[in-house]
Amino acid sequence: MNKQYKIPLFRDYPKLEKQLPYVSLATLPTPVERLEEIGDQLGLKNLYIKRDDLSGAVYGGNKVRKLEFLLGNILRSNSKQVITLGFAGSNHALATAIYAQQLGLRSVSLLMPQVNAHYVRRNLLASQYYNAKLCHYRNITIMSLGIISQFIKGKIKDGVFPRFIPAGGSCPLGVIGYVNAAMELKDQIIAGKLPEPDLIYVPLGSMGTSAGLMLGIKAVGLKTRVIPIRVIEQKMASPKQMLRLISQTQSLLRELDPAFTCVRFSKDDLYIRNDCLGKGYAHFTEKAVIAADIIKRKTGIILNGTYSAKAFSAIFDDADRKILNGKTVLFWNTYNSRDLSKITAGIDYHNLPKEFHWYFEEDVQPLDKGKG
Repeated sequence: MNKQYKIPLFRDYPKLEKQLPYVSLATLPTPVERLEEIGDQLGLKNLYIKRDDLSGAVYGGNKVRKLEFLLGNILRSNSKQVITLGFAGSNHALATAIYAQQLGLRSVSLLMPQVNAHYVRRNLLASQYYNAKLCHYRNITIMSLGIISQFIKGKIKDGVFPRFIPAGGSCPLGVIGYVNAAMELKDQIIAGKLPEPDLIYVPLGSMGTSAGLMLGIKAVGLKTRVIPIRVIEQKMASPKQMLRLISQTQSLLRELDPAFTCVRFSKDDLYIRNDCLGKGYAHFTEKAVIAADIIKRKTGIILNGTYSAKAFSAIFDDADRKILNGKTVLFWNTYNSRDLSKITAGIDYHNLPKEFHWYFEEDVQPLDKGKG
């Protein structure tokens, strides 16, 4: 991050800078680019991409913004270890491992099974490289017991309990990272980097990115509508849950600084697009693979079949239905684009816990071409 750059949240609300835990990890602001060639193909004059894939020099994506606040909070404590969770290919767990190590913290990743993909292999190997302790659990019930076990082990080792970060970093403190991102976007609009978007397309997993953008966009007075594209089952991400997360985040901000804008949300504000999930979480879809292939060929940008490619495919669908004509559309890329191949090339998967070996010994899903 440019040392001269102050994040908009702290610039506009100096009291929050004094109150909120924060550590600078990200390279901000992330660029906005016009996807002119793809826009012409889709009949969209104003199609843009927000390059959060470049949010970190070592590892980008949407998790870095959240970790600035979450790991900043851990640094305020005496804890030496952070515990987080996800599925086997969790981008969040990997990001946590990378930036925790950077800050001198140990990390533990509690991971559940998922359908196989090339990126799962890469993330597991990279997590090994960054010294994360990887633990496999068959389901959420067994994982819950594992969390307790890891907390006890951490207490015995360090004399203090580890600190916990929920899946995706999607708790009020983490969501603040995307409230700030919305303020950053407004700065870029004012600076003429792009017109004010009518619509922002973003994948919806643990909900933190969408919740933060929705709250931040309303708080800064933009009329932009966020279109979250569901990439996970509804029981894990519903409008009711997202409304609660938005409300909790706003309450935290206003508790720390009553000057923070108070905005109101209803269920009508929380439209979630449900038709891009396919067979389920981490199952690639043909439309997503096609969309990812097009953006790779046209721009060199790599999308992920579990998350970002599904969100981008929704733009193709809506353009085909002619409902985006005349609109300014922004695709918020949440996937890391930093190359990890050099660090993973020399790692033997046999060094991983044996429960993860099958990801390297069995085929990936048929639609996975190994691009993300």
